[in-house]
Amino acid sequence: MPSLKDLKNRIASVKSTRKITKAMQMVAAAKLRRAQDAAEAARPYTERFNAVMAGLSQAAEGSPSAPKLLAGTGSDNTHLLVVMTAERGLCGGFNANIAKLARQHAKKLLAEGKTVKILTVGKKGRDSMRRDLGDHFVGHIDMSGVKRMSYADAQKVAKDVLNRFDASEFDIATMFFARFENVVSQHPTAQQIIPAKFEAAADANTANMLYDYEPSEEAILADLLPRGVATQIFAALLENAASEQGARMSAMDNATRNAGDMIDDLTIEYNRSRQAKITNELIEIISGAEAL
Repeated sequence: MPSLKDLKNRIASVKSTRKITKAMQMVAAAKLRRAQDAAEAARPYTERFNAVMAGLSQAAEGSPSAPKLLAGTGSDNTHLLVVMTAERGLCGGFNANIAKLARQHAKKLLAEGKTVKILTVGKKGRDSMRRDLGDHFVGHIDMSGVKRMSYADAQKVAKDVLNRFDASEFDIATMFFARFENVVSQHPTAQQIIPAKFEAAADANTANMLYDYEPSEEAILADLLPRGVATQIFAALLENAASEQGARMSAMDNATRNAGDMIDDLTIEYNRSRQAKITNELIEIISGAEAL
């Protein structure tokens, strides 16, 4: 049974931890507001850009002059998995869920006899997957110095991926990230980016629009496809940033509540132990007095 001093020290330690988790929760809440606004502001542009690119892709599909980024290499033997996670932990299952989805996809491809290469963005994904799939790692992009995600950061990732594609290092590229829904819900998502796939517009008015392109669709696609890859990566990074802060806010809130419950339990145990000690001392004093 712990002594009164041990219980007192443990209560003080848990109170200090609760102060830290509460502060982290408040910081995450402030960052979440900005990250959520950025992710939501990027969605209309991404959706309209994808709608235009989907129309161009349909027009150029099957053409012998279609860009390689759209047509692919004609093979699916080598897959590049771009795993996007956070640089820091203490955000619940955010990093683990993304890594789990990527790990399942990689093992499925390996079981089919495919070659798998992994490019990580964010330290936590690299650390999580290194034990099982370390032999398949081909690169890592450090984002530890990034305070606020920008398009330039997405271009850095896109440049790495596109350079590897131009060097014929892979046939298909898929990125893994968490799509933000709300503070308690972030969905791990897999999205193919090479060969490029764009979702058609959900809005009927947008979907039925007809465009005349000058020059040809193939020429425009050759110029826009690299930007389209960077745009998809940028949207994923923004979704990831909002998801990370939402998951951290929720995790720190739970940790703060658990710390409060632990303090209550330890305080009750401390009071009981203190009362028992006082009772024993009184019994010893009374027994000594009666012996006299």
